[in-house]
Formats: sequence, structure tokens, C-alpha cells
Amino acid sequence: MPTPADEVASALNDGKVHLLLAASGSVATIKLPNIISSLEKHPNLSIRVILTKTAARFLAGQSAEQPTVESLASAPNVDGLYMDEDEWVEPWVRNSTILHIELRRWSHLLAIVPMSANLLAKVTSGICDNLLTNVIRAWDIDPLNPRRPIILAAPSMNSMMWIHPLTAKQLGVLRDWDWFEVLSPQVKTLACGDTGQGGMCDWNEIVAVIEKRLGLPSTVPIEESK
Repeated sequence: MPTPADEVASALNDGKVHLLLAASGSVATIKLPNIISSLEKHPNLSIRVILTKTAARFLAGQSAEQPTVESLASAPNVDGLYMDEDEWVEPWVRNSTILHIELRRWSHLLAIVPMSANLLAKVTSGICDNLLTNVIRAWDIDPLNPRRPIILAAPSMNSMMWIHPLTAKQLGVLRDWDWFEVLSPQVKTLACGDTGQGGMCDWNEIVAVIEKRLGLPSTVPIEESK
């Protein structure tokens, strides 16, 4: 039976536009269904989703806006959904495919929506201890590759986390890496009740940016990211 990595490898040259959509541990994970459904109008778009363990906790069918992981996997254009366990579905042997490598090879754009404070800290420190962070650490950053894909990151966290000096340092690291594009969070009343900057960028804007970066037709005007 083919492994998840085998299935991704078999789709490298399927002629479609490839969006790797990832979510880490923030309540903004519940916006994934909105983002995916808004991209349904692009029939040549293939979406594969990575959920961290904490992101999956927000998708357990506990409310109308929080569907199950299984329902997300069956959404239009979604051709695969992966979690940490999919990296090691069987003991690895030499010449076997590796999921985080095949996902990187497959992707034309990685959109991390949302990027939690924890994931931001991990990525900027070089930590790669789960499927998503391994994909990010293995990203093709070769400046001689003219078709090098970018990583789109939409941070989402409590406003006190956002204004913490460590966050500014970590964002500075991301912004120094020309393969990252950061969509700043919005000011709103957060799920915890605090009001301030930290809510993930509006999902409609995220959709518009994804469409623009992938060269997909869009009717939603956007401002260039800072």
C-alpha cells in the first residue's frame, strides 16, 4: 500500500497548481474551512493540508464553526490532510519517500494560516520537531532557483504575546528571509476577551493573497503586504 509520502510524490507533475495549507495552534484555525471553500472556484487547484496536534484540537466538531478534521479532508480541492503520525506510517528504509520532503517538492506555495507564537519561535530558532516544522526547515531557499516558492505566514496570538519584544525579534528574522511573506494580524476582540492586535489577518485577504501569489484569478482587491 502506498504511504502518504508516496501519494504526494505521485502528484508532483499532475499539471495542477499546488497549495500547501498549514495551521498551528491558534483559535484562528477555525477559519480554514472558509479559506478552502473560497478557493473552490479554482478547479485546477490542488490543496494539501498540514495540521499540528494543537491545531487539530480546534477542529473536533465542537461547534458549527469548528468542523471535524475528517470533514476538512473531504472539502473541495483538498487532496490530502496530514498530521505528525503520517510521517512515520511504517518503518523507514533507504530509498523510501519522506513526507516532509515530498510535500516541499510538491508545493508551489506554503500558507501557514495561522502561525502561532509557538510556531513562530520554533521556526526562527531552527527547531523542526513535527511535520510542519520539518517542511519549513527543508524549504528550498536556493537563490539560484528562479521558481523558488515562498512561504506565506499569518501570525495569530494574544495581543500581549504580539507586543512581546521576543515577537518583534522573531518577526525580524522572518522578514530578513526573502522566502517568507508575513501578513500582519488585525486589531480585534480576541477569543479570550482581550482587545488588541493579534487576531489573524482577515481570511478574505489571505485568500486574495494566495490567489495572487499562485497566479489564480481573483475578484478581491488587496493591498501589498508590508
